[in-house]
Amino acid sequence: MIDPQGQANRFIKLSQAKAQVKTCKASDSAKRVQQTLEMCIRLGNPMLLENVLELLDPSLEPILACQTYKDASGSLVIKLGDNIIPYHHDFKFSLTTVIPNPHYAPEASMASS
Repeated sequence: MIDPQGQANRFIKLSQAKAQVKTCKASDSAKRVQQTLEMCIRLGNPMLLENVLELLDPSLEPILACQTYKDASGSLVIKLGDNIIPYHHDFKFSLTTVIPNPHYAPEASMASS
């Protein structure tokens, strides 16, 4: 979402408060973002990544492309980096930017989690 005034951030935080939305900023360490993302995917919490720039971290690719699959036991999983983690069906992922006219790769704009 393009959000120069922070309205989308506030909306997501308020509307997803009961589901315990977790937030990270794009400027946070990659390790912190990765840990928060993995926890949210496992537990089914929504995640908000704020203040993203035009270049997205490649580690977000499996989420943006919805690259989930069923493992040998029939559970829905996703591979993030070297980790294969269970994918909870309640997980939602939102990205916001303050850039008024960003140019993203097609896979970022087509994602719908």
